[in-house]
Amino acid sequence: MTEPGPVAWPPAPIKTERLVLREPEVRDRAAFIDLSASPEVGTYVGGARSRAELERVVPEVPGRRPGLFVVELDGTMIGFIQLLDRRAPERPGHVRPEGGEAELGYMFLPHAWGHGYAAEACTAALDWFADALPGEPVVLTTQTANARSMRLAAKLGFTEVERFEEYGAEQWFGVWAPVAAQPG
Repeated sequence: MTEPGPVAWPPAPIKTERLVLREPEVRDRAAFIDLSASPEVGTYVGGARSRAELERVVPEVPGRRPGLFVVELDGTMIGFIQLLDRRAPERPGHVRPEGGEAELGYMFLPHAWGHGYAAEACTAALDWFADALPGEPVVLTTQTANARSMRLAAKLGFTEVERFEEYGAEQWFGVWAPVAAQPG
């Protein structure tokens, strides 16, 4: 598998019209716990986790790894985006025979749903990715039952590649290719 060159991490915070995408900090721990403990957030990702368990296992600075952006609104974390994780070759859904594509993932707190924050933040993260790794495709998988995520994928410009069964549900698998990588 050909891996792209290293990406400088963390990048400078990315500012959009309403949001800041940045590296996680100590002050984000409570919001990370709220995300994982939320029954609404857990609906399509395997369910909510126990708050007591999360208090024990979530590190002081949660999510500190390359590709994880905290999404901040007015100084407070409302969600996160993960963009540098590579899709495991043994999982279904690939656009390259060897797999290992960058996969977009995101979670937002329920009070942030329906305001366009996810689209704004994901667009900024994808723009950053296209500059950092020119021509690299990004893939996204979501349950077909998750209507909000399906709409977001379409709004972001992901195109369907296939559908398959995984985790006991039908999954939608799509790809996003930066404009520079598309035939003209």
